Amino acid sequence: MTLPRLDEVIKLPDRRRLAYAEYGNANGKAVFLFHGLPGSRLAWGLLPGDPIPSGLRIIAPDRPGYGRSDPKQHRTLLNWAEDVEQLADALGIARFAIVGVSGGGPGALACAWNIPHRLTSVGIVSSPSPTDAPGVFEGMSKTNRFFFKLAWRQPWLSALNVRLLASMIRRNPARYINSMKLKVHDVDRQIVSRPEIQEMLIRDFAEALRAGAEGMVDDMAANHGRPWGFPLDEIEAKVHFWVCELDRSVPPAMGRYLGNIVPNSEVTFVSAAGHLWILLHLREVLSAMQLGESIGAQSVSAVG
Repeated sequence: MTLPRLDEVIKLPDRRRLAYAEYGNANGKAVFLFHGLPGSRLAWGLLPGDPIPSGLRIIAPDRPGYGRSDPKQHRTLLNWAEDVEQLADALGIARFAIVGVSGGGPGALACAWNIPHRLTSVGIVSSPSPTDAPGVFEGMSKTNRFFFKLAWRQPWLSALNVRLLASMIRRNPARYINSMKLKVHDVDRQIVSRPEIQEMLIRDFAEALRAGAEGMVDDMAANHGRPWGFPLDEIEAKVHFWVCELDRSVPPAMGRYLGNIVPNSEVTFVSAAGHLWILLHLREVLSAMQLGESIGAQSVSAVG
């Protein structure tokens, strides 16, 4: 476990509170790290081992409605890009890298489109694509397919369902984490069965939902329930995608779509890896961002 160097809250111009944690070197290269759905700013410090490379200053914000961040009703992905820029301004950071993991990926792409002049590099790990993109549900679990399509077709029912799910997670996060095993590949099942990963997820989910379901509800709507609001094929920033070949939560079809439509992008296909690969390999992704590696379209093997 890595304790955050800072765990703070700022006030945004609209008076909302935005919480963030910092890890690593206060004078290092700034990397904004976006959590999944659900998730919190504390997730990264709860990972086993030493996931933060030396020389990096990791800024990990809670999206609105999660953790200690106030909700923003009907927020969009571009609203999140605005929040990120305001957080960077408050911290005096002119340019920075961003990494979006899973449900944090769409918001990272919104930043890549909206504030490319502020970004040194962009990394996207296991991100969903727009729900209405062609062919992107191939290889997805029936559970996620149901939830994603529900968000698009019946948004009011999706919101009700997410609130119920969040309530279940808050009451018994361990039970929910065990239920995750039913929809994932064996490689993910092995990861989520590790006691240290279970403990990390329990604590992260508890923090994410401390104030209720609003973060999850708004994430489902913004990521899966409506058009994203910006043209992926006009993103100017360089984007590195990591796509896990055995991912049933966000299948490779989604990663291939994003890699094909974002003009200045490179894709790493991670073999023998599922959706939870990042929980054991965050350091590798952050190291690649630190070095500014040109990874290229290739296939790599998961280790560990």
